[in-house]
Amino acid sequence: MDNSWTISGQSRVIHDKKKRIRIGIGQMAAAGTDALLTTTGLGSCVGVVLYNGKGMAGMIHIMLPEAQTALHGRVNRWKYADTAVDDLVDSLINKGCRPGSLKAKIAGGAHMFSVKDQSPRIRIGERNVSAVKSRLTEHLIPIIAEDTGGQVGRSILFNVETSEMNIKKAGGGELLL
Repeated sequence: MDNSWTISGQSRVIHDKKKRIRIGIGQMAAAGTDALLTTTGLGSCVGVVLYNGKGMAGMIHIMLPEAQTALHGRVNRWKYADTAVDDLVDSLINKGCRPGSLKAKIAGGAHMFSVKDQSPRIRIGERNVSAVKSRLTEHLIPIIAEDTGGQVGRSILFNVETSEMNIKKAGGGELLL
């Protein structure tokens, strides 16, 4: 496994001692300084990292803006911005974070498909970003950095110890937030 990311021409080596936690679509995880939180396949989905800058962070991989859009049956709350953000905030508070200490970094929300119909219901990425920002505002959590929109997918890796988020874009390009 390649544990290095090249950012702006500089190589950052991720220490093998860190535990890499992979978050899939509709999944959530919280961890301490010994962890790297990572998710891939952020097209119209949005990756949200909440952190306190003191060794605690969590990540969710959101697929859709609102849980009420689920047709029926059991709903995975972590797939939807309006419920996942709330659950991640609660999880971090239950692990000892003070509510006022949380900050956010977000990525994703791309418009992945070129179609004639440009109605809001088709623009899932924009709606996901808007829903995430709305929930963060309700919780009084500032967004410290973001890389959203556009037409390319992303993968992100968040180092809990340093609060750095590395973003790799499909087709090339990297960013350090």
